[in-house]
Amino acid sequence: DMAEPIQQLTRNNSPQERQTIPFTLIQRKEKLGDLLYEKRQYGKAKWACIKMKEKQYEQSICLGFMKLMRYICEQNSSGLYLGITIPIVTIVHTNESQSEMTQAVTVAYYLPEVLQDEPPHPFDSDIIIEEWPSTIVYSR
Repeated sequence: DMAEPIQQLTRNNSPQERQTIPFTLIQRKEKLGDLLYEKRQYGKAKWACIKMKEKQYEQSICLGFMKLMRYICEQNSSGLYLGITIPIVTIVHTNESQSEMTQAVTVAYYLPEVLQDEPPHPFDSDIIIEEWPSTIVYSR
């Protein structure tokens, strides 16, 4: 099912074509010279998002990512490959008291700068385009 999107990535996505999302570095945590994580602030922008709720957290992330890849690889109103931005963000949801994680996760793809004003519409109705305010992200 993912053969076509993977082939599209292989044809159209060399490392220099991956767009890194602009951010301000807030904190960098290292241990013995290895990067553990970075705390970053991203500016206001539009993201393609999908919320998944499978039995296992990992399944939700994988299925959400696959659906986003289809959107990126031509299953959108432009019919074009949109390009990869990194990182793809995963939001883990918690219960109301924030004491435990729920099964729901949101997987989000930052729309490239050239698409921010008029993002292509996804064919998959589970994917929504959201404008996020300035956002803090932890990256590994």
